[in-house]
Amino acid sequence: MSARILDGKAIAAEMREELKAKVAELKGKGVTPGLGVLLVGDDPASRSYVTAKEKACENTGIYSREERLPATATREEILNVVNAYNADDRINGILVQLPLPDKSMEQAVINAIDPDKDVDGFHPVNIGRMLLGEPCFLPCTPHGILHILKRSGIKTSGADVVVLGRSNIVGRPLVNMLTQKSDMGNATVTMCHTRTKDVAKYTREADIVVAAAGVPNALTADMIKDGAVVIDVGVNRVEDASAKRGYRLVGDADFDACKEKASAITPVPGGVGPMTITMLLYNTVESAARRVS
Repeated sequence: MSARILDGKAIAAEMREELKAKVAELKGKGVTPGLGVLLVGDDPASRSYVTAKEKACENTGIYSREERLPATATREEILNVVNAYNADDRINGILVQLPLPDKSMEQAVINAIDPDKDVDGFHPVNIGRMLLGEPCFLPCTPHGILHILKRSGIKTSGADVVVLGRSNIVGRPLVNMLTQKSDMGNATVTMCHTRTKDVAKYTREADIVVAAAGVPNALTADMIKDGAVVIDVGVNRVEDASAKRGYRLVGDADFDACKEKASAITPVPGGVGPMTITMLLYNTVESAARRVS
């Protein structure tokens, strides 16, 4: 058996076409969705990611504005940009690209973002709303995972799900979202982490396994049951002398082995990654739509 490949790139493209139509509708009502981006420092990966997001905005019809600050920027300078975006009616969503050069500033900067413009879904107010099942901006990567499952016809209701990883960006919010009483939830979820004694004991019983541990090949084929669904969130660089750049990207699951045992699996790249940016656009358009509702 060879697993069905869950093509996140294709699902993201489908959703972006839907968003284009929604943006056109909003513009007809006099509202243009706008995203304000702040990039601090000149980290190549962050710069590339921001460029990809801005290109996605342009292709979808979303207005975007970028502010760049040097890596030496003070907390006050960073907060001044955030506050300016908070006060700007043209900006419906605010993205502060993380990590910041000084990680000790991150929570203060996130807290300064207007929760109604927090399209990353990281503000404590939105986290609290999510836990209570109230309307809010959901964190982009876990929200994207739910859409991959739903649009691929994979039911979460009643499913046993194991999430490998407990980060505040993916693992923790995903566990909560999967347990919510909704058409993308109603699952029974187990979270495994670095102190879990026997991870395989849990993953072998799971209908769906989400690998978000940040470790290459953390999930191997002997750790899943026949017919399981594998969602691979990991993006890891491993050295490869045969590759043009001297490395290749791999996920947290042993893809080649797992795909021979799973019923469906996301590839890396081309699986969860494209959905993260798409859900950022989704939240920005949703924020703009609230202005005319």
